Amino acid sequence: MPLEILTDASDPRVTDYTGLTDTQLRRRREPAEGLYIAESTKVLRRAIDAGHTPRSFFLTDKWLPDLEDVLGRFPDVPAYVGSEAVLEEITGFHLHRGALAAMNRPAPRGVEDVLREAHRVVVLEDMVDHTNLGAVFRSAAALGIDAVLVTPRCADPLYRRAIRVSMGTVFQVPWVRLESWPDSISTLRDLGFLVAALALEPGSIELQELSQRNPERLALVLGTEGEGLSPQTIESSDLIVRIPMSNAVDSLNVAAAGAVAFWECRRRTG
Repeated sequence: MPLEILTDASDPRVTDYTGLTDTQLRRRREPAEGLYIAESTKVLRRAIDAGHTPRSFFLTDKWLPDLEDVLGRFPDVPAYVGSEAVLEEITGFHLHRGALAAMNRPAPRGVEDVLREAHRVVVLEDMVDHTNLGAVFRSAAALGIDAVLVTPRCADPLYRRAIRVSMGTVFQVPWVRLESWPDSISTLRDLGFLVAALALEPGSIELQELSQRNPERLALVLGTEGEGLSPQTIESSDLIVRIPMSNAVDSLNVAAAGAVAFWECRRRTG
């Protein structure tokens, strides 16, 4: 395997890994350059198992035995190895989760392709917190969601923190970024989906009522942190749904609300 030894933090060969803590820079740069960063050996392996291809690996020598089999599968992909101090200077943080890899982003998929066999999907409207985004993907993978749709202003599911929080499940659940929203509600409806917006609004029904209907195809819409769903989305949806609360609690964190809704509305057959 081609091990490349790093001794200088300004080495031009590792520009994919520079400034990883600069969120604004990385959010612009990574999609434009067709890459994302997989952090930790577990996430890295999940990305590769999902068919994603690495452009390079980045690690300290103590992690070489743990990744020997992975590196052996990609003999033409360079593995950059350096001391903890050099790697930290390059990335801006201490690598305590094993290794990183710069991965090639998969080609975007079309909405109809992603939804062709789906029965339960979630739409994430303008969700900007990467931690919540990753948590929603993890729940979606665990609780029967077939696909995730993200609106144009939603955060990047392949941003490093979102991937890490999701435990790599962003590679398992098909997802697509919508070109427009809430205009795409009509597309969902044309494909046979009942569109249910989770919001605390007059005229809403309780989650259990939606679950009892057990629609053949269901799209649950979750809003951004704090502000929730836009008035246009609420007006355009087929149903408004609320989760009943106790002890004067008016709402849940969006990732927690999503998990509750996914479980309650899981598809029942037979």
